[in-house]
Amino acid sequence: MIKINIMSNLNDLKQKLVDFRDERDWKQFHNPKDLSQAISIEASELLEHFLWISQKGSHKIVQDNKEDIADEMADIFAYLLSLSDITGIDLEDALINKLEKNKQKYPIEKSKGIATKYTKLI
Repeated sequence: MIKINIMSNLNDLKQKLVDFRDERDWKQFHNPKDLSQAISIEASELLEHFLWISQKGSHKIVQDNKEDIADEMADIFAYLLSLSDITGIDLEDALINKLEKNKQKYPIEKSKGIATKYTKLI
């Protein structure tokens, strides 16, 4: 298992979010349900930038709206870090564990170069 040392950076970012939240007395609003909904809402706001745009056109949208798209991505990331904080879920461990599961679901010899769901791989 590969262990990437990103936790110090994530912990620093998480602490900045906690400080920002606590300075405003917003912890009372941070619970798994509301933070999960906030992630979904912000993800939808990100998707809105690409609605009715071709794959090729999506690159132009990013170029033309990079700051707005970055803001939406930052919102998603902030809410995800906040959710990890209040649930006590270590994102690094969660990602590494999920990668290991996906290696089993998507073996290279069956999945290389295709986008077929693992339940349909032969």
